[in-house]
Amino acid sequence: MESSYIYGFILSLVVALIATPLVKKLAIAVGAVDKPNHRKVHQRLMPRLGGLAIYLGFLAAYLLVFPPFLEKIGPFLEQMGISSEAMVETYSRATLGIFIGGTIIVLVGALDDRFELSPKLKLLGQIVAAAVVVYYGLRIEFVNLPFQGMLSFEWDWIAIGITIFWIVGITNAVNLIDGLDGLAAGVSGIATAAMMIMAVFVMPNPVVALYCAILLGGILGFLRYNFHPAKIFMGDTGALFLGFNLATLSIMGFKNTTLFAFIIPILILGVPLSDTIFAMVRRFLNKQPISVADKEHLHHCLLAMGLSHRGAVLAIYGISFVFATAAIVFSQSTLWGALIIVCALLFILQLVAELIGWVGQKKKPLLETARRIKQMTTGKQ
Repeated sequence: MESSYIYGFILSLVVALIATPLVKKLAIAVGAVDKPNHRKVHQRLMPRLGGLAIYLGFLAAYLLVFPPFLEKIGPFLEQMGISSEAMVETYSRATLGIFIGGTIIVLVGALDDRFELSPKLKLLGQIVAAAVVVYYGLRIEFVNLPFQGMLSFEWDWIAIGITIFWIVGITNAVNLIDGLDGLAAGVSGIATAAMMIMAVFVMPNPVVALYCAILLGGILGFLRYNFHPAKIFMGDTGALFLGFNLATLSIMGFKNTTLFAFIIPILILGVPLSDTIFAMVRRFLNKQPISVADKEHLHHCLLAMGLSHRGAVLAIYGISFVFATAAIVFSQSTLWGALIIVCALLFILQLVAELIGWVGQKKKPLLETARRIKQMTTGKQ
């Protein structure tokens, strides 16, 4: 099976490398270009639609590597005491659902890159893609949930709603961080690599591992042209596609789990999730609509501190790596160790947010508390 991971990764990587320059020409020819404005960092017209190259790399590997791979995992599943025939059928349906849903997302993103669809129309496309995944049998299922058997309504309907909300939320969270050259691609690549490592060594889940390897190959092939200074942007085609796949893979990888263990994919996706949450809190405190755009996302804050374009991207890569590492350690920790990890991350995240003005310049409870303690201990006002 290991050879399938390598073949899938290399094939997706090579196709994305070859496809990206061609997609760049296509984007310019059809007018799918990103114009600079007061919120954006770039100062010239840039071709977008680059996510199409990631998709093409993924598509080639999916079609050529996945079918024979599914035929070979039977013995592996039998060793784990799992009915291989039933599980292969489950995996086949789930991956097909993700593939079809991802294709819908790519079409929505491509249309938006060219014609700038309304937010409602984009959201509708995302909900349809998420519904396709649910239809093919993939949904969040919490086992050992204490109150589950005590409720009078059907849990399946709640699971469907939570699944669609999770997929749409993560899809848009990745889209929100796509503000600097190579940022969304790099952060998504780190998250994908973390899921792949856990699918190989922790869960294990060979199908998720292969899916991650294929997706990672496409990301890295595109990143060759997208890292600063970028030659092409991934656009909504790429950002929505990556977010959608990260959301669905996290469900597939942690499908039957406890509520506590579901913190693992939340940690893996820590950067896009925290940026989205802080944006919502910031806008609520400033009495602004949640959907309003601003220049106070994580990458904007780092640039305002004086970091260079590349420096800000690398800093966020570092934060993503910390979250990914914490997720892997969390999965192997005791209950108390896991609680300590979560509490430490939340404290550090809040402290960083206050230091860089992520929530705003006036809302800094930790720093204000530290200042008051210092005043009390020194006797200074």
